[in-house]
Amino acid sequence: MRSSTRVASHRSTNDQDHPVPDGPSEGWADPWADGAGRPSGRRGRKRTRRFKNLRRLVKAGIAVAVALAFLVLGDRFAVLFAERKTEDQLQKSLHLEAAPQVEIDGFPFLTQVLDKRIDTAHVTVPDLAADRVSLARVHATAHDVRLDGELPSHLTGGTVHSVDGDVLLSFEDLDRELGASQVRFSRLGHDAIRADGQLPIGGQRLGLHAQARIGRSGDRGVATDISRMRLDIGDVAVFRPGRNGGLRLTPKAARAVAEQRDKVRAMLAVPVIAERAGIDRSQIRDAMRSESALERLTGTPGFVGKLMKVNLFDVVADQPDLPEKLGVDPKLMGAVRGVTEPQLADQLNLSFELPKTPGDLRIQRITVERDGIRARLSGGSLPFGDTSKARAAGGR
Repeated sequence: MRSSTRVASHRSTNDQDHPVPDGPSEGWADPWADGAGRPSGRRGRKRTRRFKNLRRLVKAGIAVAVALAFLVLGDRFAVLFAERKTEDQLQKSLHLEAAPQVEIDGFPFLTQVLDKRIDTAHVTVPDLAADRVSLARVHATAHDVRLDGELPSHLTGGTVHSVDGDVLLSFEDLDRELGASQVRFSRLGHDAIRADGQLPIGGQRLGLHAQARIGRSGDRGVATDISRMRLDIGDVAVFRPGRNGGLRLTPKAARAVAEQRDKVRAMLAVPVIAERAGIDRSQIRDAMRSESALERLTGTPGFVGKLMKVNLFDVVADQPDLPEKLGVDPKLMGAVRGVTEPQLADQLNLSFELPKTPGDLRIQRITVERDGIRARLSGGSLPFGDTSKARAAGGR
């Protein structure tokens, strides 16, 4: 009984000191929970501050990115503007039919413009006329370009301190411009080319073959030394112009003549043949009288080669009808005989000289590549635009 009374008394005392409501009561709140049952107070305020700081950082990052984008965009627009202005100036200075392509390196560009100096620029000029031919492409890289004018809005000209590049004379252009689609040019070696095709002569198209060495002509030109020129009259005869040239039988035609006795006798009857072919006159006399002697002569080793040494132009004077018997049209012979070495060389001449430009621009070396003839360039002190005009006026 004492124990029960003590417990009851203790409960009564606690209830009076700390009354606990049975349920929610108006005016009472839990200090560790908000209305949604989530933690609040100091921990909630820290999370809110962190969220606001993050939003400010994101906004600042976006603003910086937008500003940088506008700066880059503005710089690129300035580059495009300068490139177009430079293209116009170069086109006028070099008297080009088509505007060149200019690409300026370096970022930021505006700092280069304000300094009136561009580190590197690439220039490509398509289809540049050079004497009888067109240069398929001229590519150059300009270094240390000094600009003139009220920049960045007004570019009047400038000077290229140094430049290097190359010029390509393509075989495709040569075929079209020199060969009239009848002659094809191809690489023969690092400094040589081959020409093969057809050439209209005497109402017929004769096979044309030639070789040419390519080299420099001074500091600004390319020269061609054409050799081994020949015209094929079918498979009957070959014409080679020049001092030691002439019209001679092909191996096939010479073998056919050696097998036909009437044609052999017709040729041996011409006195000059013995001299040109190196045949003993006594052998010729015996062959003209005896079939067996003729057979022995035509069957000797080297007889076909001796027939190929005979210049058919020398035969015409004594036997005008002999070329026709051998299968060569007399009219065509006359037309071919009038073709000279300079005439053929002129039709195959690939020589050209770089267009005159202000400043110092030179050809350093020339190589023959698969697609054409390439010349390496270098130079410096190249003015353009109004700067070029001012220098030209000062030089007068």
